[in-house]
Amino acid sequence: MTPTPTTTPAAATAAPPAPRRIADLPGPRGLPLLGNTLQLDRDRLHQQAEAWARQYGEAYRMRIGRRRFLVLSNPEVVAAVLRDRPEGFKRTERLSQTAREFGFHGLFSANGEAWRRQRPMVLAGLDPTHIKSFFPTLVKVTQRFAQRWQRAAQRGEPIDLQADLMRYTVDVTAGLAFGADINTIESDDEVIQQHLDKVLPALFKRVMAPVRYWGWFKLPADRRLDQHLAALADAVQGFIAAAQARLMADPALRANPRNLIEAMLAARDRDGSTVTDEDVSGNVLTMLLAGEDTTANTLAWMIWQLHHHPDATARAAAEARAVVGPASLVTQPEQLQRLDYVEACAHETMRLRPVAPLIIQQAARDTVVAGIEVPVNSLVMCLMRPAAVSDTHFVDAERFMPERWLAHGPAGQAASSAKRVSMPFGAGPRICPGRYLALAEMKMVISMLLASFRIESVDTVDGAPVRERLALTMSPIGLRMRLRTASALSV
Repeated sequence: MTPTPTTTPAAATAAPPAPRRIADLPGPRGLPLLGNTLQLDRDRLHQQAEAWARQYGEAYRMRIGRRRFLVLSNPEVVAAVLRDRPEGFKRTERLSQTAREFGFHGLFSANGEAWRRQRPMVLAGLDPTHIKSFFPTLVKVTQRFAQRWQRAAQRGEPIDLQADLMRYTVDVTAGLAFGADINTIESDDEVIQQHLDKVLPALFKRVMAPVRYWGWFKLPADRRLDQHLAALADAVQGFIAAAQARLMADPALRANPRNLIEAMLAARDRDGSTVTDEDVSGNVLTMLLAGEDTTANTLAWMIWQLHHHPDATARAAAEARAVVGPASLVTQPEQLQRLDYVEACAHETMRLRPVAPLIIQQAARDTVVAGIEVPVNSLVMCLMRPAAVSDTHFVDAERFMPERWLAHGPAGQAASSAKRVSMPFGAGPRICPGRYLALAEMKMVISMLLASFRIESVDTVDGAPVRERLALTMSPIGLRMRLRTASALSV
């Protein structure tokens, strides 16, 4: 007779472990009321959060004033959070509210129905087909930019790298999205960037502030910010008025708009439309801010990386010269597809120096993430870099090695697999809609630079090692570049 078992195998009876609470996770100790506020340096928040991830693990807690954060760095968990948008996670209420106060409550900061309403128009204005039709203008802007750097090289003048790159990216964005040739590249007058570059740092400061003090009183810096925002609002209305005049002069544009601003105005004016004036103006300013900052900062980091890796520079320059020929810059969209190594340099730069090293989301419902209870409205900070610079995921992870992004790179890791760990454009439904334009701009600038010039130096104003600064996006501080022209090299 077979004895009746008195126990059941553990695998058959064990209940799944109960979800942990955020409060039960490890994390840096803080003070009553203030939490970790006094421990944080806002400009280096991403680096401090990354250091705590090394100390406390891939999921930990931190607190800024009354706001509690779940901080995540496992790439699969981060990707799951980003894919669970907009239903499971959304932009934070603080970000959306502040963006609305600033006048750029566009696709970047919108949630829910506003986001669903705006996204198709923005995607259409930034898709590869539209970028291809815009290509002649992109070539013209790049030619102007090459001439600006040619003059600096001939005079032996240092180039303020980020300021110059922001002129380029703003001119490209204005041309593509608004049909406007603002030509800040050739201007020595005050340009729109002097206002734009104040917005994202101020936005980040207010998003991370322990309390919304500006609702009760304004400091001198807040009053100066109001002046910059007013100037930008005037510029935005100028773009809108010019586009409205084009639509009135040529009614056929309403059915076949040529750019984002025309498409949004045409949609706003249709009977029964849900597109609002705020949608239009908010996305005009959003495009200017996003188009200026992220791509320009990535290009600055990319040029810095290339200067410090001469073997990679030589290979990228040889590819660029072979592709562009005597023109010294890309003139046909098909040429961009042949700049494989230059694109690999861009991906490698974004892996090591992502301009969005952290992404903060707010839970839109009760959920469970990596076995952790996340109640509705909880704040989740996703760290985008730790996994991308870990030897767990990349061979010799700290090394700048663009070859790892090629189809048959020496690192033995497929680029498709690497992109699941390194996510510089985000992931899921809210992945950056400007990624095609950003890569096109990077390849245009770098191929022009390497085909036409020799980089003599890229350093900081005081000669100190380059430092990272977080102001919503992450940038190098104070890089300047000196160039020699190709003709000077042959003398």
